[in-house]
Amino acid sequence: MEDKLKKAILQAARGEPFRELLGIEIRSLEDGKSVVEMIYRPQMMNNIYKRAHGGALFALVDEAFETAAQTDGDIAVALNISVTYVASPEAGKLLRATAERVARTRRTVTYDIRVDEEGGRLICICKALAYRTGKPVVFPDQDKLKPG
Repeated sequence: MEDKLKKAILQAARGEPFRELLGIEIRSLEDGKSVVEMIYRPQMMNNIYKRAHGGALFALVDEAFETAAQTDGDIAVALNISVTYVASPEAGKLLRATAERVARTRRTVTYDIRVDEEGGRLICICKALAYRTGKPVVFPDQDKLKPG
């Protein structure tokens, strides 16, 4: 992945209000791989049973998927995401989602994604499929990116 593309993806992700609201941070972005993290905050992320809301965990999964899927350089959009919830995280724990490309064709790309709680406990696993549009990834102000 070219450095310019990586910077453009990271810059675009920084502008996502939902990512910011949940406190999701991108820790690593490589060709076909993304690692994102957030702290599980029950006061804003619980469901009616006082456990982690699936939507909060899905948001973390989706951020890893979204950023990793753009690393091929063409716009990729989700076709299908299947999540298996294994455990509910403990309050205040750091959650890490890792998305790794496992297959790519001219028009699709498949990712395995897992969310682990700090300490290594598995929270959920995911299989995600994206459609590669063939259109280049271009974000507003991409040409104004500063080196470094």
